[in-house]
Amino acid sequence: MASNVKNGFVGGLFSTVVMTVFRESVSVSYPPTADFLARYVGGNPDEHPLGAFFLHALYGAVAGGFFSVAFGEGSNSALDAETEGTIAGLGYGLLLSIFGERVMLGRLVGMTLEEDESTIFHAGHAIYGIALGAWVGSRS
Repeated sequence: MASNVKNGFVGGLFSTVVMTVFRESVSVSYPPTADFLARYVGGNPDEHPLGAFFLHALYGAVAGGFFSVAFGEGSNSALDAETEGTIAGLGYGLLLSIFGERVMLGRLVGMTLEEDESTIFHAGHAIYGIALGAWVGSRS
């Protein structure tokens, strides 16, 4: 189990980098964790670039650990582990995205994303989930 958590943690970091590269190249803005820090630490989001990236990476790594424990060794289906992990990861990434938009942003930060921002937010988390599932699946 400890190796699963470590694998998921590392996969979560990797996947967060992949998601961040996508998001930064498309939306040219800090992760919403900058808004979270501005609300709870003070200042404005532009004052928290390093904190925003660090907190976002921490979220991604911890979420990767949870995924790896839940995914475990796969389900022994007819699918290979990489395929099964990728499909499971996509679903997981989308669930995280819905939770992130409604709870983390909506309730904790008081932020409502515009339609185009929401689309990129969900696409980024789908990419995170695919990368995480492929990472964990290829190592199970």
